[in-house]
Amino acid sequence: MIIRTYMDKMVYQYTRFCDKMINNIIAIVCILFAFFGTLFLIKKWIFVAKNINLVGKDMNKYNKPSVAEGGGIVIMIAVVFSIMLYIFFKTFLLGNETNMINIFSVLLTIMLAGFIGFMDDVLGWLKGIRQKTKVLLTVSIAFPLVIVNAGHSIINIPILGLVDFGILYPLLIIPIGIIGAANGYNMLAGYNGLEAGLGVIIVGTLTCISFLNGYLWLTMIGMIAVSSLIAFLLFNWYPAKIFPGDSLTYMIGALIAAMAIMGNMQTIAVVLFIPFICDLILTSRSKFKAVAFAKVNKDNSLTLPYKKIYDLTHLVIFLLSKVKKKVYEQDVVITIIGFEFLLTIISVIFLV
Repeated sequence: MIIRTYMDKMVYQYTRFCDKMINNIIAIVCILFAFFGTLFLIKKWIFVAKNINLVGKDMNKYNKPSVAEGGGIVIMIAVVFSIMLYIFFKTFLLGNETNMINIFSVLLTIMLAGFIGFMDDVLGWLKGIRQKTKVLLTVSIAFPLVIVNAGHSIINIPILGLVDFGILYPLLIIPIGIIGAANGYNMLAGYNGLEAGLGVIIVGTLTCISFLNGYLWLTMIGMIAVSSLIAFLLFNWYPAKIFPGDSLTYMIGALIAAMAIMGNMQTIAVVLFIPFICDLILTSRSKFKAVAFAKVNKDNSLTLPYKKIYDLTHLVIFLLSKVKKKVYEQDVVITIIGFEFLLTIISVIFLV
C-alpha cells in the first residue's frame, strides 16, 4: 500500500513536470514566433511602404528624412498570429480550452484597434480624418470586452477602497477605459522609439503582475506583445527606419486597457498612464491644435516650438534645457521612458 501511494505521487509529480515543460516550450515557441515574425515582416513592410509612397517626414530631424509609415500593422499581424498559434497548441496539444472566450475577446480587441489605426494611417495620409471621427471609430474596439462582460466589477480605488460598479462596469467603465486608453496612447507620440518603448515597459509591467496573480493566459498574451514590440524597436529606435503610426498606438493602448480589465489591474494601469494624462492636460491648453514636434536646429538639437508648453515632450525639453546645453531627440525619449520606469517601480511596490 505504501509503495503504491509512493508510486502514485511519483507519477503525479512527473505528469506535472511534463505539463510545465510543455507549457514552457509552447511559451518560448510563441514568443520567438512573434519576435522573428515581426523582424521578417518589418523588412518587407519598409520596402512596400516606400514603394507605395506611404512615408512620413521625420519632423525632429533637421533635414526631415522620409520614413516608412504604418509599421504598427506588422506588430498587429505578428501578435495576432502568435496568439492564434498559442490557441492552437493550447487546444490540440494540451486539450485545454479554459479562458478561450477571454483570449478571443482580447484577440478581437487587438485586431479591431490595429485595423482602425491602420485605416487612419492610410486615409489620414490620403485626405485626413477628423479627430472626432477617430474617437468615434475607436468606440467599436470596446465591443468584444463589453459583450463577454470582461473583468471584475469590483475595483479597489485608493482612499475609497473596494467599489462595486455593477452593471455600469461593462456598459460604462469598460468602453471609457478602452476608448480613453486607445486615444490617449495615440497622443504621446512623434519621437523615435517613444511609442514602442513605452509599450514595452507598460505591457511588460502588466504582464509580470498578471503572472504574479496567476493569470497565465494573460501573461502569455503580454509576453507575445512585448516580444513583438522589442523586435519593432530595433527598427524604430533613433534614427528610425519605420514609424509605428496609429495602427500601433491604438492597438497598444487598447491592449493595455484590455489587460488591466481582464487582470483586475485598473488602478495600476491608471498610474502607468500618468504620462499620457499629463500630455492630455498640456495639449488641451492649445485646444488640441499644437503639435508635439520640436523646433529643430542644424545640429539636430531641439528647442521649444511655442512660447508656452503644450505637450509632455515640450515640458521635457524645457526641463532638460536647464541642466544641458543642448537637448536631442534621444534625450527626450529616454527621459520619458525613464519616468515611466519609475512609475512601474512605484506601482509594483505600493499597488501589487
